[in-house]
Amino acid sequence: MTQIEQDILRTLVELDEAVKSVRTAKPKPNLLPLFAKLDGLAAQLPPDADPELKHFLQRKSYEKARARLEGRAAARGSCGH
Repeated sequence: MTQIEQDILRTLVELDEAVKSVRTAKPKPNLLPLFAKLDGLAAQLPPDADPELKHFLQRKSYEKARARLEGRAAARGSCGH
């Protein structure tokens, strides 16, 4: 997994945690900076990056993007990397 992909995954996890806290948090978390960060990170992906991941990020399918990245991280972890 590239550094950009790791940053995207971390930001997706952070977004998920912020969304889950919206109901009870005071003040409410501002999600816009996280969306902007994800857009910026997605724009940094190289042309040869995973096309499915790029598609999910372009479509704002953040749960699918996170699942894709987590699956890749787990697959790499299982082979000793």
